[in-house]
Amino acid sequence: MSTRRFPLRLGVIAVAAALAACSTTAPYQAPTVEIPAHYAGQPDSNASNASNASNPAWQVASPADAAPRGAWWTVFGDTELNTLEARIDVSNQSVRKALANLAEARATTDYQRAGFLPTITAGVAQDRYRTSANKQGSSLAGKTVPDYSMGVTATWEPDVFGRIRDEVTSANATAQASAADLEAVRLAMTAQLAVDYFNLRSLDAQKQLLDDSVSVYTRALAIVQDQLRNGAIDASAVAQAQTQLESTRTQARDIDVSRAQLQHAIATLIGEPASIFSLPPVPDAQAAQAGFKLPAIPAGLPSQLIERRPDIAAAERRVAAANAQIGAAHAAFFPNLVLSATAGLESSMFAPWLSAPSLFWSLGPQLVGTIFDGGKRSATLHAASAHYDGTVADYRQTVLTAFEQVEDNLSALQALADESATQQRAAQAAQQALQLTTNRFNAGALSYLDVVTSQTIALTNQRDAVVIEGRRMTACVRLIEALGGTWNNNAG
Repeated sequence: MSTRRFPLRLGVIAVAAALAACSTTAPYQAPTVEIPAHYAGQPDSNASNASNASNPAWQVASPADAAPRGAWWTVFGDTELNTLEARIDVSNQSVRKALANLAEARATTDYQRAGFLPTITAGVAQDRYRTSANKQGSSLAGKTVPDYSMGVTATWEPDVFGRIRDEVTSANATAQASAADLEAVRLAMTAQLAVDYFNLRSLDAQKQLLDDSVSVYTRALAIVQDQLRNGAIDASAVAQAQTQLESTRTQARDIDVSRAQLQHAIATLIGEPASIFSLPPVPDAQAAQAGFKLPAIPAGLPSQLIERRPDIAAAERRVAAANAQIGAAHAAFFPNLVLSATAGLESSMFAPWLSAPSLFWSLGPQLVGTIFDGGKRSATLHAASAHYDGTVADYRQTVLTAFEQVEDNLSALQALADESATQQRAAQAAQQALQLTTNRFNAGALSYLDVVTSQTIALTNQRDAVVIEGRRMTACVRLIEALGGTWNNNAG
């Protein structure tokens, strides 16, 4: 009898293996998005080519979301910034969490992939049991019986309708999304560090400008005090000089507060307690800011942005994962085929336990399907479809946001370049006006109020020039971040 059933069981296994290639998942296609032909804020192609030729350190992206990202911050040529950025991967806690999330997602993929393989269990047991003496028709009634057993059980569920494969596909896509999330976090943290660093150096330049002005105003106050003692001027000039001096000191002190906050932010980004981290000012902060290298950035084509932005890659991988989950939800409507086999040794006496007569075994398939579940599977399928629609919307919104960020920073860089040129001219003109006003005051042709006014205008214009340069550096960093950072196939 068992001889006739064996070919039947082999046939069931063969059919199961053949059906294992089946899947109820619709073929995946990345969602379509509207991509412009060019950036509205991008300079003409000839200018872009010229900028790229003059700055070979910045390379046009190699479109691929899996390509390694280089140390993009090195294009600014600041050694201290490079040192700080190198600590992001090692000590930044947001990056560490993203790494942990990636490891978790990969472990989930391994867990789902294990579903393709059989599950094998083994056990050894020793029991004693007594059957009721009042049990009729039993030869063991009222007797205590020992039982020694040792067995191995193997179960395997062939992936007939692709449920396991869909779960693996979904988990793998989720792991890829986590990898892209890691790159997005790295890019965000390194960009924020660069922004904070350049803002801090801009404050250093402003502080130096204010400190120099305090020195000048202190000497001016001493001069007008001497003139007051000699009766050359009235007390109003001294009051004006004193007011200007103290007001400038207040502005310089306020710079200290903002600088301390930026220094603390940088400490947190590099994973160091703010209480023990220090980033001292450079000896000549104004010269240091003027020496910052503002790289020319070829924005490339909008289509490249879709492939090199890690957040876009992550959003697209989540769409793929949601699509696979729809297939897994479809597969729940079909029955499950389970193949099981058990073999072992069992005896009521220990001595003959390991002998051939103690052998027992069983082998057989089982086909189980749900007939009625109150609509649970339908609800799960509808939820999976709705989740897929949500991930598509998230993907398209991420793309739209990416284009917005690129356009914002392209426009900002162009506008700030014009502002910088005009502000530099304004600062030079204000300095010339101050010199002329001071000369006329010394000649007795003007009151000291005119000098104070010219000094205030000159300081304001010089400080505005410093602020604009800092904003240009920030916009440059944000544009690099918006473009997805440097992508270089040779980067380590």
